[in-house]
Amino acid sequence: MLGVAGAAAWWLGAQDESVAPAEAEPAEAAPAATGAPGYVGAEACGGCHAEQFAQWRGSQHDRAMAGASEANVLGDFSGTRFEHAGVTSRFYRRDGRFFVETDGADGALAEFEISHTFGVDPLQQYLIPLSGGRLQALSVAWDARAKAAGGQRWFHLYGDEPIPHDDELHWTGAQQNWNYMCADCHSTDLRKRYDAASATFATSWSEENVACEACHGPGSAHVAWASADEREPAASARKGLSAVFAERREQRWTMDVATSTAKPAHARPLTAELETCAPCHSRRTAIAEGFHAGKPFLDYYLPARLEAPLYYADGQQRDEVYVWGSFVQSRMYQQGVTCSDCHDPHTAKLREEGNALCAQCHSPARFDAAAHHHHPAGSVGAQCVACHMPETTYMRVDPRRDHSLRVPRPDLTASLGVPNACGGCHEAESPRWAAQQIAGWTGREPGGFQHFAEAFAAGDEQLVLVARDTAHPEIARATAVAALGERLDPLRFGAVRERLTDASALVRRAALESLAALPPGERVRLAAPLLGDPLRIVRIEAASLLADAPPGALSPSQAAAFERAATEYEAAQRMHAERPEHRTNLATFFARRGRTRDAEREFRTALTLAPPHVPAWVNFADLLRQIGREAEAEALLRAGLAKLPNSAPLHHALGLALVRIGRKAEALGELETAARLAPDDARFGYVYAVALHSAGERERALAALDGALARRPRDSELLGAAVTISRDAGQRARAIAYAERLVEAAPWDAAARALLEELRAAP
Repeated sequence: MLGVAGAAAWWLGAQDESVAPAEAEPAEAAPAATGAPGYVGAEACGGCHAEQFAQWRGSQHDRAMAGASEANVLGDFSGTRFEHAGVTSRFYRRDGRFFVETDGADGALAEFEISHTFGVDPLQQYLIPLSGGRLQALSVAWDARAKAAGGQRWFHLYGDEPIPHDDELHWTGAQQNWNYMCADCHSTDLRKRYDAASATFATSWSEENVACEACHGPGSAHVAWASADEREPAASARKGLSAVFAERREQRWTMDVATSTAKPAHARPLTAELETCAPCHSRRTAIAEGFHAGKPFLDYYLPARLEAPLYYADGQQRDEVYVWGSFVQSRMYQQGVTCSDCHDPHTAKLREEGNALCAQCHSPARFDAAAHHHHPAGSVGAQCVACHMPETTYMRVDPRRDHSLRVPRPDLTASLGVPNACGGCHEAESPRWAAQQIAGWTGREPGGFQHFAEAFAAGDEQLVLVARDTAHPEIARATAVAALGERLDPLRFGAVRERLTDASALVRRAALESLAALPPGERVRLAAPLLGDPLRIVRIEAASLLADAPPGALSPSQAAAFERAATEYEAAQRMHAERPEHRTNLATFFARRGRTRDAEREFRTALTLAPPHVPAWVNFADLLRQIGREAEAEALLRAGLAKLPNSAPLHHALGLALVRIGRKAEALGELETAARLAPDDARFGYVYAVALHSAGERERALAALDGALARRPRDSELLGAAVTISRDAGQRARAIAYAERLVEAAPWDAAARALLEELRAAP
């Protein structure tokens, strides 16, 4: 058996196989289809659209990225020094160029030239070119706010947290890589062009900032239309544009006297603008290159759902989520409000300041009054956004408002621990106090548009109601459907199966994800029809789900559809071949298709790219187990633990591996460690308890289950195990108590009710 050092050498071996040149991304992007429109540049637009061009010039979009020059650099490069965690960085100029002396990838101080500015307000970052075509975002940034507001200074984006050179968050690391993390949203017509064979980028753009065609699409056809002596009527309808924003212009709003709020002629979400803004104003993963305005957002991007740690249980922003996922939860979006109702798309500024912005739709006589907001006129509390769009500060100095536009719910703070707008000002008061104040003002139960917080927090069968109720925002329903897949009991399975034909692609994809635990044949029956879904996010998930379909399970037409979707899935992962998570996805996909050699190669590459990437270790070990190489699997897991000794998934996987080879005493220790390191993971607690029970340690098993149930009190798997173990131990009263909890948690479960009755009837 290999020792830890030997195992480390083993998995790092065969580096010549780490990349398959035949499967690597091409260095050059595929040429555009014949007749496809091309990019012409903002100056070409400005010739006819002078007013809009002038509004855009100098905006945050215009200055999203720029070459490092005297006109663009805001920071103090006069030889100033900034110290952070023992590293002193020095900023200076030489021969009209800008430099920083700071710690490099090896931890030693070195000189680096600044090539580009990144952003302009309230902070400006700086990009540094490194080898392999990489641009890296320096973590020491310039606070561009006025000095009176605390700005005009250097600061570190991670505050006082030390970020040593070997940390993945260090400015030289993958998490600060502009080509992957930032470029797509700060430039126009970006092509990342990562070549896996040489591990280099040849990233290109049409314009280095966010210019006209970033929002309007490639303009060559429009220029041709505008220049034509005669125009075909059919062509004139779109004027050669790939995106036409007619929805908002055609929407008609009238003031409803009863509610003092404007109502649309047709209450429905408007998607044209939103799908144009979404790629850069959402938390998402790109799944294909070539998006431009007018194309479907979900054909090119996979957006995040309302899940931790990005969001709180009620859908409020927690991490940086860039607006889209918040806004599509809102009542305003459902009614037909769209981005440019509030934001001027050319200046990128608000259309009105203060409460006047909201007064466009909400009568100020009713809403901008003390009888509504219950705060002194002119105070912070009298501002609409203070209560309905509270701020969270990111990147140390950048406050961003939550765009879910919800009513304050301090009662949910008391019950679920989510934040509320009242607490931002009334820090000395309790959430219960704030809830009582609101109840006194309104005289009714707390309300609002979003009604899924309790279901998300509990994770129980309330999720079924959210999944089925189309009155909920589709992003909330998709989040609920995905959560149902954690345990597919009959009730949950029925709800998931229904959602496979949902009108929402987000929901359809979530339903597919939730079927992962089903046997392959059952997955084929349910998922095969979605291999031809209109949207790529659904097709590639169906392909992933059916990667291990039994031979002959798919009809000829389904098999052809699978191959097309599988090609799209592989391309989506290869698009980010420099990232370990995408290599791991690809490796797992290959393993399930029986392409063992390809899978091994991708796993090894993932671990070479980022040894801390835990899923690569765990999934690679599982592959080795499946092909009968148990000793190598154990060695691999031990090599991973040598690098990541506090990884609960690695301890858990090693424990299971040791159980399989009969070393149960050692296995128990590993499973215990996993449960201790990740007490919120119910699965780890369950497996550890079952292992204790198998070892004859019934009381310890029940204690482990009680610990897990303290965090997941309605988890039916934990409760079922507790019933069984306490019954086997002859503790009938204790078993009945657990069974009663199980029936309460899963009232639809006939087997649970029968078990309870059996226990009650026993002598």
